[in-house]
Amino acid sequence: MGDRDDRIARFATIWGRAIFPVTATSLTRPEFERHLVPLARTLTEALHARPFDAGVAQGVGAELVAVHCTDPEALAGTLGVVESYLVLYCGPDGTGTGGGTGTDGSENTEEYRSRCARLQHGIAAGFARALRERTLREQEAIARSALTARIDAQQALHASEERFRAVFEGAAVGIGIADLDGNILEVNDTLLKMFGGLEGHVRSRNVSEWGHPDDTPHVWKMYGELVRGEREHYRVEKPYYRHDGTVLWTNLTVSLLRDADGAPQYQLALMEDTTERRLLNLRLRYEATHDALTGLPNRTLFFERLEKALGAAPGSRFGLCYLDLDGFKAVNDSLGHSAGDRLLVEVADRLQSCATGPGEVVARLGGDEFVALTTGPGAQTEEKVSDLAVRILTALSTPIRLEGRELSVRGSIGIVEGTSGERTPAEVLRSADITMYRAKAAGGNRFEFADAEADARAITRHGLTNALPAALERGEFFIEYQPLVHLHDGSVRGAEALVRWSHPQYGVLGPDRFIPLAERTGLIVPLGRWVLEESVRQARNWQRQHGGAPLRVNVNLSPTQLTHPGLVADTLRVLESSGLAPGALCLEVTESALIGADDELLEPLRRLAALGVDIALDDFGTGYSNLANLRRLPVSVLKLDRSFTQGMQQEPADPVDVKIVEGIVALAHSLELAVTVEGVETGAQAAQLRALGCDTAQGWYYARPGSPDSIHTLSLCDAVPTG
Repeated sequence: MGDRDDRIARFATIWGRAIFPVTATSLTRPEFERHLVPLARTLTEALHARPFDAGVAQGVGAELVAVHCTDPEALAGTLGVVESYLVLYCGPDGTGTGGGTGTDGSENTEEYRSRCARLQHGIAAGFARALRERTLREQEAIARSALTARIDAQQALHASEERFRAVFEGAAVGIGIADLDGNILEVNDTLLKMFGGLEGHVRSRNVSEWGHPDDTPHVWKMYGELVRGEREHYRVEKPYYRHDGTVLWTNLTVSLLRDADGAPQYQLALMEDTTERRLLNLRLRYEATHDALTGLPNRTLFFERLEKALGAAPGSRFGLCYLDLDGFKAVNDSLGHSAGDRLLVEVADRLQSCATGPGEVVARLGGDEFVALTTGPGAQTEEKVSDLAVRILTALSTPIRLEGRELSVRGSIGIVEGTSGERTPAEVLRSADITMYRAKAAGGNRFEFADAEADARAITRHGLTNALPAALERGEFFIEYQPLVHLHDGSVRGAEALVRWSHPQYGVLGPDRFIPLAERTGLIVPLGRWVLEESVRQARNWQRQHGGAPLRVNVNLSPTQLTHPGLVADTLRVLESSGLAPGALCLEVTESALIGADDELLEPLRRLAALGVDIALDDFGTGYSNLANLRRLPVSVLKLDRSFTQGMQQEPADPVDVKIVEGIVALAHSLELAVTVEGVETGAQAAQLRALGCDTAQGWYYARPGSPDSIHTLSLCDAVPTG
């Protein structure tokens, strides 16, 4: 048995255990569970089918009735098992987790959960229809027997009139007899009560007078065929007006009664009052498709509306606004979830007032995420959806009063606009979600239109983020080293460690592609620890292989690593385990990470500096820090950003750049700080920096980042003055 069959069998076992105790069947429990396996397979195939058709689930509900699972608890148990376990065991990924794979896992999960909800509706509808049909068959048989008894009684001098009356009047469904012209001849008390109890209102009517605007088109067509003898019976759901104007909903079965010669004689109607059941179903449907807090359509109903809009006729267009409130978490954290709920209700009311045009609808997806959809023909959808987004942001701009204070509400909106039939609902929502976060990153309280290239970049970032932890475990990271050259004698004094990711799909990635992702996910701490361990070990290997003064290795520290409580302990442990002297290690910290740093943040760096570890202030000149603050920072090296020296790549050098660098070098040396220059690319640039008194440099002029073995084979061209 395959893996999929195993999961279907497990699902059927759970299903059987849930409903067998309330099932009136002669089957044993194992036999009953085996009977459920093909039904479970039907649901699984329907869940995965494309195009999706929830109607097949009605056959599952009917089959439950066929094996005597007629207790309401059997239906409730079935719906509960399908809701909780169908996607889990038989979902899209085949692992039993029910989640998707790849970059759109959440969207796949939402689509399959939506399908699961629609399959539940199908099961319930099939169950109710089969149960109703069985009841009607029994009642129709009773009614036919009663009518036959009546005819026989008349032929036998009314010998069994009382028995006929007992059956006719005691039936649980409404029974009416009319001639072929539609004149009502007789009705029972049950039918009278269904119509309000006024006999004159019923008996004096003709069937043709009982039309209703909600009648399906084929109702009266089938009626005409029946009274003409062209059909024997028909069954429909039909509404009637009562005398007080209220509506009675029925399941109506009309049969043709023939005389002894086979000629049409009467029509027999059986009516089951389904008004309460219909209202209950409508209420259940509403609760299943609307958000309990705000009353807006929920994710399930919105997916149905969006799917309908995307499947509309060619030429139809749609526009979708995906809204996320800015700073909503702060409201929950400061004022409590009750206040947050009231805020969401007020926001929902305002959004509802914005979407009043034709083809416009608003829904709540969950949390503080809302969506608005506009549809229609023509090429004006982009203008319409832009106008809708502006109305939403304008409606939110008025402060909301909560807990005695006024709260300003802001939102970020991602807009997707396009033609129907081009994308799936999951793809549209994913694009809108990505675009919304782009609007939020741009400062919020604004909207952005989706961009295919931006979506692709975001999906790639998402994939890289998910792959980061496993990549570290699989050893996909490696380190290249760029030499640090002493400008006055051309010797290699050390190297900066630069981490790379050998991604199986995207190839070798530089740190700019994944370090920001590692920062956001917290993986930067274990990754940074690994880089430190590998770099220190390599520096110790250089020392063993070549002797002499140890080459210094520069390792970058991220802002997250600076605040990690284990920074000092981890650094000391790595140095001690490798045997490398602290002076052979330089930790590089960006200037922006130390702007406004307090003593608590600087303390770990001061402790490391006191132990002999050099601290370099990286990208100096880009962070707009106060130069006077250099005196309080525990740094021994300034790494001058390449933007200050680009004007020196050609001769003559830019005099402004020369003056700026000359001033920075003089300031650094007065504070007993060494100066390293990044991005040296030409001999003219190197000569100018040497003349200005810079201490060390790195860049492509000397060497590109490479393997550890390339450090001691470096050939420097024009690295020192020749005269």
